[in-house]
This record gives sequence, C-alpha cells and structure tokens, in this order.
Amino acid sequence: MTHHRLPVRVAALSAATMFLVACGGGFSEGGSSDKEPSSAEGEVELRMLIASSGDAETAAVNKAVDAWEKETGNKVTVTPAQDMTTELSKTFASSDPYDLMYIDAGRFATYAETGALYAYGDSFEAAEDVYPALKDTFTYEDEFYCVPKDSSTLGLIINADMWKEAGLTEADYPASWDDLAAVAEKLTTPDHVGLAMDSSRDRVGAFMVQAGGWLVNEDATEATADSDANVEALTYLQGMLQDGSMAWSADLDAGWGGEALGTEKAAMTVEGNWIAGAMSADYPDIDYTVAELPEGPEGKGTLTFTQCWGVASKSDAQAQAIDLIASLTKPDQQMVSARAFGVLPAVESSREEYLEEFPENEPFLAGSEYAQGPISLPDFEPVLADFDSELAGLEDGDPEAILQSLQENASAALGG
Repeated sequence: MTHHRLPVRVAALSAATMFLVACGGGFSEGGSSDKEPSSAEGEVELRMLIASSGDAETAAVNKAVDAWEKETGNKVTVTPAQDMTTELSKTFASSDPYDLMYIDAGRFATYAETGALYAYGDSFEAAEDVYPALKDTFTYEDEFYCVPKDSSTLGLIINADMWKEAGLTEADYPASWDDLAAVAEKLTTPDHVGLAMDSSRDRVGAFMVQAGGWLVNEDATEATADSDANVEALTYLQGMLQDGSMAWSADLDAGWGGEALGTEKAAMTVEGNWIAGAMSADYPDIDYTVAELPEGPEGKGTLTFTQCWGVASKSDAQAQAIDLIASLTKPDQQMVSARAFGVLPAVESSREEYLEEFPENEPFLAGSEYAQGPISLPDFEPVLADFDSELAGLEDGDPEAILQSLQENASAALGG
C-alpha cells in the first residue's frame, strides 16, 4: 500500500484562517471573557448564521427565536448558510459580522486562535450543566468559549430481523470486541456482511478510544497517533475486514453506514443518533435497534459530534446575543430540538426527560457521559483528511505504517 504523507512541516493554513489573515482579520486583541461583553442600547437587531441540517432544524430555530423576540422586544434575522466555512470566513473578516453563529467543533480552535470569537462560556449561567466532554470540546487555552447547542454520539445500529434470523437475542448484544467479532461473523451471509461502517477517524476513532488510545494527548499538545493502543484498534478492525465479517460502506457501494444498513447490505453499522431520521424517511420498513458500542481492552468509548453557539468578538451586541443563547439552550428548548431533528441534549439536566420520551436512544445518551470530543486544533484538517484516505486501504495495509504516517503529520502540524 502507498502511504500518502503530507510534507514533514505541515504549514498549510485552513481555508478559514487563510481568508482571515488575507483580509486583515487577525483579531490580535482576542476574545477573552476577561472583557465585559459589549451591549447595544435600546432594541437590538441581531444577525444569526446557522448551518442547518434541514427544514426541521431551521423551523425549530426560528420558532425559538420568535419566542425570545416577543419576550425581549429585540429582533433577530436567521440566515441558513449555503457554505458555512466560506460564510464564516467572510463574516469574521468583515467589520460588521454576524452576531452569533453555529461553530463546528472541528473548526472551533481555528476561530478561537484568531480571536474571531468572544469567550463567554466560563461566565455562562448554565455552564456547569453542560456535559464535561462537550465543555472540553469548546475550551481553548483553558477558556470555555461557547456553549454547545446539542450533541450526537455513536452507537451500534442492528437490523432486528437479521439478528433474529441468526438466532441471536438481546442477551447477545456485544459487550466486548470479542463479542462484536463473533456476532459479525455469525451475521455474515452471502447476501450481506455482519458489520459495515465508514472508513474515517469519525468511526474508527471510537475503537481507538476503547483501546485506551487517541490521536493527541489530553491537552492536545503532543501527537499520540502511533501508540500501541491505536495499533491494537486498527489491527482489530483489519482482522474483521480480512475475514469478510466487516466492510467499509464505500466498498458496498453505500454512501454511509445508514445506507448499508437500510439497503440490507449489512446487518450492523456504527452510526450516530441522526440515523433515526434517515431510516424513517428512506428505509421505513427496516426494523432496527440501538446498542452501546462494545467495550474495548480499556473500557467504553464513543465519539461526540457537536456545534456551539459562537459570539463574534466584533459584535456590538454580545450581551444580547448571550441572552438569546441562554434561551436557546435551556432544558425545555433542548427537548424541542430533540423532538424536531433528533439531536441529544447538551445539558445533563435534560437527561431524565429525554429518556422518558426517547427510551430507545438510551445507548446514545449513555455515551455522552464518556464520549471523546473531536480534535479541534488550528490547521489540523489536512492531517485528518490524509488519515482518512489511508484508512480506506486498511484491509491490505500496515496499521503501524498508517499510524506512523499520521504521527509524523500530526507532530509537524502541532510543532508548526
């Protein structure tokens, strides 16, 4: 297998950072919460930019905003982005940015580093209610910048009919890697594989965490990609790829794990709670159930995916934007979002109500307690993209070589 390496010194800036620098958007003063938030006088007109998942999410945001408008007398213009990365780059480089916006966890640190965001999280009234993993995700240089709007985690999605046909019961839900390998083999037939998932760090990374590994150390200052734990995780997955009990979604001509499950090309997949909407809309006849991901050699592990409510450091109405965010993230509004577009609450106080209404999603919510957040480091996206391309060839590849390539690229990015 050919290992595609980035240059030893990975110095390429992300597109967002390049745009900010080119347009003079260095924000040298930063967005520290040591400064009091700006506050406009009288009735305020806020501008909000969102990266909506669809009509249901846009409608839910607009409804929540309408309620805040009536309560405060302020006005809000909600704009769904066509290309969030490009539009954020433009707004942060302008003198009149959107006041608040969705910030994806994977790009958060880039915006925090440039000073584009105002760090309000540590002084946010409900900060302690946020799940710790989510709070860590949006912390940069020891400052909690922005409050997550909601979250998602990974679970094991099982075709219930195929499970029964294989003679398996609820007692057979895999609790360990050995269990998962055994049921994947039992579920594999000439017509479908036992397990399918996407060949990306956003799925494979969960197994690294279960083995006790991850791509960087706890404070994200050093690369840990070539650890024995990560080698163990990739070797485990390679074994199932080679024995035919597992396949990458793309190798089944499926665009993602949900499609592999829905078209019955796989009996199980590793996906997030967003799968519910897709299965209902595209594969309504497929009966499926959700289980927690099995424990690895070092215990439980899953990944969390999230966005936060960012506040622009150049906004002249930061206090009003933060007040709107408080309304958008209160527990009852978290439940409105869960009902509307299938996300998990980002706050622990919503747990009981959520499980009462969505007991089938308990495995996803359980993962919120121990999930690993995404890597959010400036200029790290090319490193992760290269890793994904190497994972696609894991079946015939060398796990140690793949991880050594990642180690070199990650170390260069961190050092550069």
